[in-house]
Amino acid sequence: MIHSQRKNWFLLFVTNFFGVFNDNFLKHCIIFIAVAWQLPTWLTQSQLISLVSAALVVPYLILSPFAATLSKTYRHQKVLEVAKLAELPIMALACLAFINEWVWLALCSVLLMGIQSALYSPAKYSLIRDIGGENGVSYGSGIFESMAFLGILMGTVVAATISDNYSTLLTCALFLLLAVLGYWGAHNIRTEEHEESSNEKHTVRPIKFIINSYRFARDYPLLNLGVFGASFLWFIGSILQMNLVIYCQNELQLTNSETGVMMSVAAIGIAAGSFITGQYSGKTVRKKLIPVGLGGVSALIALLLLFKPTTLLAGGFVFSIAFLGGVFQVPCLALIQKANIGNKLSDMIAYTNLVTFMLIVVGTIIFSVVTTLSHENAYVVFAVLLIICTSLFFFFGIKLYQARQKKQ
Repeated sequence: MIHSQRKNWFLLFVTNFFGVFNDNFLKHCIIFIAVAWQLPTWLTQSQLISLVSAALVVPYLILSPFAATLSKTYRHQKVLEVAKLAELPIMALACLAFINEWVWLALCSVLLMGIQSALYSPAKYSLIRDIGGENGVSYGSGIFESMAFLGILMGTVVAATISDNYSTLLTCALFLLLAVLGYWGAHNIRTEEHEESSNEKHTVRPIKFIINSYRFARDYPLLNLGVFGASFLWFIGSILQMNLVIYCQNELQLTNSETGVMMSVAAIGIAAGSFITGQYSGKTVRKKLIPVGLGGVSALIALLLLFKPTTLLAGGFVFSIAFLGGVFQVPCLALIQKANIGNKLSDMIAYTNLVTFMLIVVGTIIFSVVTTLSHENAYVVFAVLLIICTSLFFFFGIKLYQARQKKQ
């Protein structure tokens, strides 16, 4: 039994890793390589980058409610397997796009990957509880998220490396290999699943879905807190990632390659924080780590603003901030997984996805406004992040204190 569970954990983790890797590898291959192709007159390089990024986000905003229905109607493993099987022809289209340098087809392939990822996301996250049970949600969430961030890191780094010595054959081979490995992992997962009923009334309208989900989650202690916590980590991370480009180039005078290394340090930090927190938490949802993570992030950003460190020390700050972000996120995800909500887990995961990507859009807007008003001053963005993180620290701390008092 233990051997079977370990095997299923491994297969779920690698399936998630290869899926995120392929999403980000395709995205950054277009950003680094396709920008040099003959673009249509209506499409600039900056517009291409924006479209590629939007293609992976917009499907979550539209399809998350429907994805929850899929997860409740069919077995989670089957939804995951079919989605990973669909990745093979999508990657074949991506290969065709890169062979012929058809930017429109490359964009279509990214959009299809976004749709595919959005549709199987609730089923994928539900498998954490299916495999580990309620006692394994902290451990599973920690490793699962660390694999996701490692996938983002590897996809970005490998795409950047290949772009310097571009080979169409190698790029296409990697697209297909990652898709095959992802399907292999999904196909071989074997676990008993919690039953999810689809008989209840269910809306696929995103705004109504969010409102209904929020109202439902209010009846379960700390469930909304877990959803907002998991979502705000991505909100903070998206602003930090965009600001690192400006910070490294304008303040630290780093090259593009060196900036890529700094961004990799951030990805490694959050993966390490998620992994270690998951291992440390074990069978327990350690809610106290939520304010600890947020407080640490706030303190480190304040110190970065105060001392304005040199490159090497700045790398240490970036790693530590990202590490504490992982510490903050894991108990939030565990609160969602461990809530006694039966067949509503898929809805809550879809709800989390919707809130997450809405906050990422808000974060992009905030970043654009702040950088425009400050003439791309990275320290001003860090100051705004400090205000946001400090406010969240007090908000989550108060909510956890109130929940503890109510329980007593």
